[in-house]
Amino acid sequence: MSQEGSYGRWTISSSDESEDEKPKLDEPSTSSLPQAGQVAGKEPPYTCSEARRAAHRRKLSPVKFSDPSESATTISSPKRQKSGSQEDLGWGLSSSDDELQPKEAGKVGVKEEKGPSSPKGHTSERTGNHGPPVRHQVKEEENDEYETSGEGQDLWDMLSQGNPFQFYLTRVSGIKLKYNSAALHIKDILSPVFGTLISSAQFNYCFDVRWLVKQYPPEFRKKPILLVHGDKREAKAQLHAEAKPYENVALCQAKLDIAFGTHHTKMMLLLYEEGLRVVIHTSNLIREDWHQKTQGIWLSPLYPRIVHGTSGSGESTTHFKADLISYLMAYNAPSLKEWIDTVQEHDLSETNVYLIGSTPGRFQGNQKDNWGHFRLRKLLREHASPKPNAESWPVVGQFSSIGSMGSDESKWLCSEFKESLVTLGKESRALGKSAAPLHLIYPSVENVRTSLEGYPAGGSLPYGIQTAEKQTWLHSYFHKWSAETSGRSNAMPHIKTYMRPSPDFNRIAWFLVTSANLSKAAWGALEKNGTQLMIRSYELGVLFLPSTFGLESFKVKHKFFSSSQEPTASFPVPYDLPPELYGNKDRPWIWNIPYVKAPDTHGNMWVPS
Repeated sequence: MSQEGSYGRWTISSSDESEDEKPKLDEPSTSSLPQAGQVAGKEPPYTCSEARRAAHRRKLSPVKFSDPSESATTISSPKRQKSGSQEDLGWGLSSSDDELQPKEAGKVGVKEEKGPSSPKGHTSERTGNHGPPVRHQVKEEENDEYETSGEGQDLWDMLSQGNPFQFYLTRVSGIKLKYNSAALHIKDILSPVFGTLISSAQFNYCFDVRWLVKQYPPEFRKKPILLVHGDKREAKAQLHAEAKPYENVALCQAKLDIAFGTHHTKMMLLLYEEGLRVVIHTSNLIREDWHQKTQGIWLSPLYPRIVHGTSGSGESTTHFKADLISYLMAYNAPSLKEWIDTVQEHDLSETNVYLIGSTPGRFQGNQKDNWGHFRLRKLLREHASPKPNAESWPVVGQFSSIGSMGSDESKWLCSEFKESLVTLGKESRALGKSAAPLHLIYPSVENVRTSLEGYPAGGSLPYGIQTAEKQTWLHSYFHKWSAETSGRSNAMPHIKTYMRPSPDFNRIAWFLVTSANLSKAAWGALEKNGTQLMIRSYELGVLFLPSTFGLESFKVKHKFFSSSQEPTASFPVPYDLPPELYGNKDRPWIWNIPYVKAPDTHGNMWVPS
């Protein structure tokens, strides 16, 4: 369907009514199931969003860029590339009628290839903003051993370095080794170095069961695995079919009774002979999410089993144990009863983070403070330290998907949501418009185009044109993705983080890593004159507060992977501060319109349909 508006003309490739990564959850996956006459392999082997399906198709059948004015057959050299401008990338905030439609693409020499492109050589590090890196791609069928951290001793040494935060990034293929030296692959997390596995529970949004089982070491692959998911109807049937060959894999469906809700939480519960570990992270359980994206992981300590007859509840000063049990109980699922009991039986007293979850429902009275942004507000009121001139301390939000915010900032973003994020201590002022600056980090078209994955990286950034057209006011808050500090400027973020830095960005009052994107579905929205909080989705994250570490604020660690020369209390923020505001010609990545006027790092265009 062709439409026209302030973004120019485009073809909409699919519906984008969902607030987060999946289209309508009541009909979640019909198009992801094999259809009559469908070409084998054109669709991913798991249920996922329309945006990710488009990326999968384009990886299999890339649309090569071919500019008749140039003889180059692949990507332009950095000197010839205009990396600072997005005017020619396929859309802009003009009413230009010149936008090329996918069906017109042949007129500019579009060539759709039968299989994946096979770039030569390896990517180079980005230096400044001088164009995209050299093309880089690894065949997916190749063994992924190179993506893991290596020997068990290396893993053990990394975990024993006295990192007080236990906050890690996932490994990224195609960047310098030094930027993966203290990063983790899923195989590392499931390694016997971490413990002798008895059973595990995987909470997630998107599962590739076959791939997931292979990530466990051979000796653990037949241990019980519980998959906690939100799929319904056809998607649920497909997931059950994928799990059927594995007798040790069981499934638990999270109830999603409110429309457009998702089970978006990403958590692992790992029970060992030696104890229990909780892992809260941001990656789907599919290969793509652990390959060339920026993702975050919090690893709990190894929690010992409480010795029978000893006193003490095994609770931490952050009440993590009780909050985790409350979160698990919210599922009201019989198959989670065993895991609730397991948590009860272990000593979680060493935990130094707060749990912030969202669960679907409508909450009133004190229950409002249990979930979503009201939970964050309560913790910041009770445990954050007040700051002089707090209004000058900005709020930073960084995310990979955006829901509907309403017709202007007063509807949600800069009213109830921002009010929660600006809370600092018990003296924080009551509801009202705060003057604190708001910086939102979301990849631009240029960020995606010059990424390691190229345009298909945008498949995990499912901001749709239907939503974007209704809230162009929001884009004035947007800042580019840049992560030289962690070597991940070209690894598009699927991590979600929120924090409160000082005016000079050298300190932070708190830091949150979570599954929650910028949406009312994830964080909740007030109803009934502010007396009720309605949340659609399951989400989970951990909050780092300086008071837990005996500090007033965290110093920002300016090089994410630097050794312990910096103070141990320095917090490793995974991207560059201060963030850089979009330029006049920068545009937010929107997945379901074409970008045909400049090639990505693989020499391809983006034609999502």
